[in-house]
Amino acid sequence: MQRSTIIVAGGTGKRMGSAVPKQFLLLQGKPVLCHTIEAFFRFDPDMQLIVVLPQEQMDAWEALCSKYHFEVEHTVVAGGAERFHSVGEGLKAVKNAGLVAVHDGVRPLVSAELIARCFAAAEEYGAAIPVVPVSSSVRKVEEGGSRAVDRSLLRIVQTPQCFQVELLRKAFELPYDPAFTDEATLAERLGAAVHLVDGEERNIKVTTPLDLRLAEVSLPT
Repeated sequence: MQRSTIIVAGGTGKRMGSAVPKQFLLLQGKPVLCHTIEAFFRFDPDMQLIVVLPQEQMDAWEALCSKYHFEVEHTVVAGGAERFHSVGEGLKAVKNAGLVAVHDGVRPLVSAELIARCFAAAEEYGAAIPVVPVSSSVRKVEEGGSRAVDRSLLRIVQTPQCFQVELLRKAFELPYDPAFTDEATLAERLGAAVHLVDGEERNIKVTTPLDLRLAEVSLPT
């Protein structure tokens, strides 16, 4: 079945304490976003890769690709105000039927095995997302206090989130709602069941200086 991937890279360097957008920070000598794109290219060199960036960052990305001789073929589209709008713009650029993944541009440590699991589950179930167990104790804040929550009932959601293309297209016909925090939330609003796939602890989202250091030592050289 044909596969496409939308890589959403709309972050800034605010939490990183950097004027450089976090997806452009260097990791083992080249931008984080390069590593993320390469992870999907290694999995399937024939897959359509779509990168969604803020309009004002597109020229900078083109310059970085030239500077670091990054030649993996990909389509770049301008994003929107929120993730919902950015993924929607990326979805418009998907040429193939079949399956589509949506992945965070600052998750460069995603493995081929995880990508394969997510696509395989989406092919079977229609929608699939990777999750990992919650290892810390958690509490729910309520009016007047808080209460403990059974962490065995909770999971941390990662990407890539994978879907049958037509299912995701239908989901994006829904009007925007701030409650749509990810694509799985949107698919569920449409009425689709979302299948959970085992994620990977190393599949971190690089948002802080510590994350960047962890990625530096975790990324295969």
